[in-house]
Amino acid sequence: MLSNKDEPEDEKAAKTTWTATLVLTVFSAAIGGTFQYGYNLSIINAPTSYIQKFINETYMERWDTGLDTSQLTLLWTCIVSAFSLGGLFGALLAGPMAVKLGRKKSLLLNNIFMLVATVLMIILARFLVGVNSGVSMNVQPMYFGESAPVHLRGAVAFSSAVFTAFGIFLGQVVGLTEILGAQNLWPYLLASNAIPALIQVLTLPWFPESPRYLLIDKGDRESCECALARLRGGEVPPSEMEEMLQEKERLTSAAINSHSTAKTPWALFKDKDLRTQLRTVIAASSAMMLCGNDSIYFYAYYIFLEAGIPLQKIQYVTIGTGASEFLSSILSNFLIERVGRRYLLIGGYSLMSFWSFVFTIALVLQSQGVAGMPYLSMACVFAYILSFGLGPAGVTGILPAEIFDQAARPAAYMIAGSFLWICLLLVGMLFPFIVKTLGNYCFLPFMVVCVVSALFLGFTLPETKGKTLAEITLEFDKKNSSGGNSFDGA
Repeated sequence: MLSNKDEPEDEKAAKTTWTATLVLTVFSAAIGGTFQYGYNLSIINAPTSYIQKFINETYMERWDTGLDTSQLTLLWTCIVSAFSLGGLFGALLAGPMAVKLGRKKSLLLNNIFMLVATVLMIILARFLVGVNSGVSMNVQPMYFGESAPVHLRGAVAFSSAVFTAFGIFLGQVVGLTEILGAQNLWPYLLASNAIPALIQVLTLPWFPESPRYLLIDKGDRESCECALARLRGGEVPPSEMEEMLQEKERLTSAAINSHSTAKTPWALFKDKDLRTQLRTVIAASSAMMLCGNDSIYFYAYYIFLEAGIPLQKIQYVTIGTGASEFLSSILSNFLIERVGRRYLLIGGYSLMSFWSFVFTIALVLQSQGVAGMPYLSMACVFAYILSFGLGPAGVTGILPAEIFDQAARPAAYMIAGSFLWICLLLVGMLFPFIVKTLGNYCFLPFMVVCVVSALFLGFTLPETKGKTLAEITLEFDKKNSSGGNSFDGA
């Protein structure tokens, strides 16, 4: 296999940057995909008190009595949890959809859940919104990873995180009281997610399916070459086509006895050769939610209030948290093909460990009345979110697409997505109790998660930047033979 320095001149010339078709494909897929996850995670915050008031008034109209605080809190917990449960269901649904329908058709049909949710109310709507997010967060990175050239694979796949952060930021903006965050407008705010869905339905059909899916899963070489030519600016790169043909041949040979090239999650768990890879993506996906980034968004309200920000101005300062993650994800998009995936992940979690430690000290000193500590706490909130956006937010979703082959990739995303949504549900349910129990030390558990994640990924994850699947697999084998299995409990 040729290294970059030995690469023929015609192959170097074929290394385009971002063709118009590739850019528009990314935008069309992401605006109705991971953008929706960030947007719907964000827009529910502004109308919280209005929705709770609506629930209480509706209950009183029907039963002539109001809900007490504990009952209202329980109902609100159900609404919040419905999103995570829907996401878990969507993650499990994403694998079969991606295999049977293809990546592009799965994203298109996924909009049905979102459009139906806009005409329903609260709990069921949030469940369907979660299903939509669960499908898109698995299928979209898969689609991007299979459609991008090797030298742009990380940047294209990282676009999923950029659009997630953009969704969070735009949701905060739209949720302002001057726009759709007023008491009489909250139903329109929750229904506004239909607009990105409609944009995707109208635009994505014009763009190609994943070339790897067309060749390896469908066996349609002609359609694969057509899609590849469109994505690469008019020509089919010979080396890229040859690499896909070799993978297809290998998978076809391996599937002679099983009569199927697609692996199930259970088969993936039983495959000893992929155990280290599977353990790595499970750890990375779990850490992404257990690290506390989503919790710090909710805790930021208290921090800003303690820092002396006027109550009516907090909503504007909160937009800065979304803007921070959005800007850091854009920066990482430029860095990922230079710095690499491994260092962005390790660096991101290391910085988050440091800032959570400083944040804890600031909260303790703040409770003792030390001057300036509320401002340090507020700075830690922004620094923590920036560190998360710098690496873990985007690199995590890339890993299954890069370290698993076409047969195992859908199942790997199902498993990784399931752990992601389960951990999001656990953190959402447990964080209020963590705050109540630990008080100012409530972010120490997240610091432990970040430290362990940085160490674990540092020992188990090889660099995947610019490497083919065969080269990445060889790197994992080297780590295994040199002691990488020290984390293996088996």
